[in-house]
Amino acid sequence: MASEYHSSGEYIKHHLQNLTYGQHVDGSWGFAHGAAEAKAMGFWAINVDSMLFSIGLGILFLFLFRLAARKATVGVPTGLQNFVEWVIEFIDNSVRGSFSHQNALVAPLALTVFMWVFLMNLMDLIPVDWLPYAATMAGVPHLKAVPSTDPNVTFGMSLSIFFLVLYYSVKMKGAGGFFSELAFQPFPKFLFPVNLLLEGVGLIAKPISLALRLFGNMYAGEMIFILIALMFGGSWILALFGGALQWAWAVFHILIITLQAFIFMTLTIVYLDMAHAEHH
Repeated sequence: MASEYHSSGEYIKHHLQNLTYGQHVDGSWGFAHGAAEAKAMGFWAINVDSMLFSIGLGILFLFLFRLAARKATVGVPTGLQNFVEWVIEFIDNSVRGSFSHQNALVAPLALTVFMWVFLMNLMDLIPVDWLPYAATMAGVPHLKAVPSTDPNVTFGMSLSIFFLVLYYSVKMKGAGGFFSELAFQPFPKFLFPVNLLLEGVGLIAKPISLALRLFGNMYAGEMIFILIALMFGGSWILALFGGALQWAWAVFHILIITLQAFIFMTLTIVYLDMAHAEHH
């Protein structure tokens, strides 16, 4: 597919552009045909591909785990049931090791976060040209298949976790207790403006770091796949070398996509544990 573009820059820009729907500068609604046009649509533009893939993968997660639950047997588990039980046991151990309070929401939330992020990251292992080329043949100008390379998706998830942290911080400690936690530590009470500034920055940094860590790692991984794919547009020697690099990076990337899902889940558990903890 790289050979169909006039330059490597055009190929890279095409693969990094979301399928964005919004209002054009002339007032009409439709899909953007470039990054500048998508930017001009403003805040309310929607990256349709990110929405479709993320929601679709969420439904796939629910379907697979529901299917495993319906077909579960009391004997030695095999196939899908074995995988689901292994994942649940892994999540259970992670929650027990990082969350020291009682909350029936945390374990299901951790399971959902881990599997959803993992499935979105897993899309990065599909060859970078397959889905965009199929979309182009169907008349769709752009298509990005990895939702976690879209900061709108990662920030959407991290802000949801952040709102839960705020909710449980106020619920468990009360509004006054939560404010005291921000304003009266780590320095003496008369330095509460300094405490409030430091603790406020630390609080706001949680969703930002959570979102940017996932986005940055997955975006970098996708970029490397795209750069390797450019080698297939050259000589057969470069194509063979690119194939070897593609395979090696894909194998290594399996570790990255799993690790990023685990980190996102673990930080979610830790942040909620901190929201439940009383500080003295």
